[in-house]
Amino acid sequence: MNGPELYGYIFGIPITETIVNTWITMAIAFVVCFLFTRNLKKHPGKLQVIGEMIINAIDNLVAGNMGKDKMFFAPYILSLMMFLVFANTCGMYDLRAPTADISFPLTLALITFVLIEVFTWKGRGPKGYFKEYIEPFPFMFPINIIEKLSRPVSMTFRIFGNLLGGVIIMILSYEGLTGLMGLALFIPIPLHFYLDLFVGCIQAFIFTTLTMVFIARGMDVE
Repeated sequence: MNGPELYGYIFGIPITETIVNTWITMAIAFVVCFLFTRNLKKHPGKLQVIGEMIINAIDNLVAGNMGKDKMFFAPYILSLMMFLVFANTCGMYDLRAPTADISFPLTLALITFVLIEVFTWKGRGPKGYFKEYIEPFPFMFPINIIEKLSRPVSMTFRIFGNLLGGVIIMILSYEGLTGLMGLALFIPIPLHFYLDLFVGCIQAFIFTTLTMVFIARGMDVE
């Protein structure tokens, strides 16, 4: 099992398979958004109806997990979930999932970590922010520090481990079926649906939900 392929350098910056597939993922997401939002009408067509259903589902998800007073997070949550769904399911169209490279989920987890800290500060103020480190007792300070730092680590490895495991299983499946053309055409299909589509969508949902829960919990004043 090899890591992401290195395609070359641009101005000294390495261009890896992860970077290329990330840009492909963003392009696919852009095209999908364009198709759903072009020619918006008062009497919507099928694509517009589907798009409105997705937006309503995200609005309900944000309201349920964060509260109606935090609906301004809905565009970010929609973008995050859609981006992760397309990135996690890259294997369905014969691309290596960017989330199978630890740098990708780590970046998203660090963004979530920064959002948690920034909005905890804004929601609780400086006094409430630092008070969180000594709750419920002052001697809990080291444990609370570890808990905060463990959030991006656990979020990173949760999605990275599941996606990398799926990539490894698919590679081993194809290598094991080498020369068995009949089996090689049918056996990987259900594996792709489970490991790429089902697991990919579930992990996108979990990562997004944890983002909402952690940010909302930090902002709420107890």
